[in-house]
Amino acid sequence: MLRLQTIICTFSLLSVAARADFKARNCSEVREACIEKGFSFAHVPVQEIPGEHLRVCPQGNTCCTQDMEDTFGQQSKQDFENLVDETSHDLRSTFVSRHKKFDEFFLELLENTERSLNEMFVRTYGKPYMQNSEVFENLFAELKRYYTGGNVNLEEMLNDFWSRLLERMFTLLNSQYVITEDYLECISKYTDQLKPFGDVPRKLKAQVTRAFIAARTFVQGLSVGREVAQRVSKVSSTPACIRALTKMLYCPVCQGMPAVKACRNYCLNVMKGCLANQADLDPEWNQYIDAMLLVAQRLEGPFNIESVMEPIDVKISEAIMNMQENSGQVTYQVFQGCGQPKPAGMTRSTRGVSDVFSARFRPYSPEERPTTAAGTSLDRLRTVWNAMQHSVLDIKEKLKLSKKFWSNLPEALCMEDRVTAGNASDEDCWNGHAKGRYFPEVQKDGLTNQVNNPEVVVDITRPDTFIRQQIMALRVMTNKLKNAYNGNDIYFQDLSDEGSGSGSGSGCTEVCPTDTDGAATEAPVVKADRSGPVDHSAWLHAPSVALPTILALSALALHRQYR
Repeated sequence: MLRLQTIICTFSLLSVAARADFKARNCSEVREACIEKGFSFAHVPVQEIPGEHLRVCPQGNTCCTQDMEDTFGQQSKQDFENLVDETSHDLRSTFVSRHKKFDEFFLELLENTERSLNEMFVRTYGKPYMQNSEVFENLFAELKRYYTGGNVNLEEMLNDFWSRLLERMFTLLNSQYVITEDYLECISKYTDQLKPFGDVPRKLKAQVTRAFIAARTFVQGLSVGREVAQRVSKVSSTPACIRALTKMLYCPVCQGMPAVKACRNYCLNVMKGCLANQADLDPEWNQYIDAMLLVAQRLEGPFNIESVMEPIDVKISEAIMNMQENSGQVTYQVFQGCGQPKPAGMTRSTRGVSDVFSARFRPYSPEERPTTAAGTSLDRLRTVWNAMQHSVLDIKEKLKLSKKFWSNLPEALCMEDRVTAGNASDEDCWNGHAKGRYFPEVQKDGLTNQVNNPEVVVDITRPDTFIRQQIMALRVMTNKLKNAYNGNDIYFQDLSDEGSGSGSGSGCTEVCPTDTDGAATEAPVVKADRSGPVDHSAWLHAPSVALPTILALSALALHRQYR
């Protein structure tokens, strides 16, 4: 009898405890939390109900209906996508804004250079310049077309520029003869043999190609980084990932604990499983960033107009004066190869070569500050140039910060207070089943390391083809950047010529040697008389204004570093 009374008493005590526990875990907090988060459920249980209907959350007593769990699953997918989007926002905006800024600076530099050249030449040289301006217009058009992605071989284009310039100068120096188109075509065949401009075209060609190859590849690299970041940030969640996210983010709500957040290591395993393919992007991304930083080194120092303009002026002046001083020999060799053209007759100017060289150049002092409109153009160009230099420095710092972004993404996501318990103790976080410590080991990064992920079922035999496409895009761009760093243009390399590179670029396979003799010359820099229009012979007597202005800013970019 005593034993029966003891059993009845114990049962009564357990019933009271159960009723007290059941009352303590009502669903009022869940209802309030759902309203606060914007959910409009038709029915939220007042008290816990049996959870046999649940497919993701624990099936014990629960505050969730099946409709609530389904809605939480859809919201988990949206929350995850939003979280990745927000976390990657700074990375994406960096590439978008820096690509736009660098591209605008470089195009503005080209346009301002061409504009200042045209204004100066029309004002100073008048009709003789306008009759020959298409030579320089074509130069700028081709440089811009190359930079914007056109199929232009820089070496061939620059060779063509010097050939056209030789033809025009030869015609002006020999105005007593009738120079036909066929005769000009013959002259162009002898350009390499005659070398009328000395060694300057060869040196400038190396500088121009290296500068534009670096600039074009760098801006293309920013474009590729922008596109990859934007595409990869648009995550595609698998059903297994959505299930794991729902369990982590919303099952505590169903358990009547809406304020409890996930344990950090639990969150890391979920995110590493959901972002396994994105983590595989990281090795190629890091190599791409390193290659971008190398090319940025090429763009830093040389993008300084004041340190590059003077030596470029000197060398181009030397080229023009070489042509003038050797005009007699050049004319003789052309006559030997192409025959002597017919005399122009009495109706045509018979100004001789000796008359062409009768003028005297006035030395140009680098300390002189131009006071004409050209000075204003120079100030504008210097402002753009300095802005571009600061832009490159800024881009370098941002690129350094973006290394290992994709492998660090789970860490970044799980540091968010709304996802994990933050500084709460290990006993006060959601472990996927209850409030308490999370014991499983955190998995390593990447797809193959998710084979034993305890939270997300990942098929490691089926890599994401979309992510693999982005990896390939980065690999191709990294190869172009490495070639640009060495002064080679991958678009025009002769693959059969190992190590030499017969297309645009210097052809060196390692870091290109500096051109120490590039700025050394005894030829004085000269300045054109800006008092008014002059005849065609004066056009030939202004080397430091004509060609320096044209090619100075187009050959600036890597001059100082490669000299």
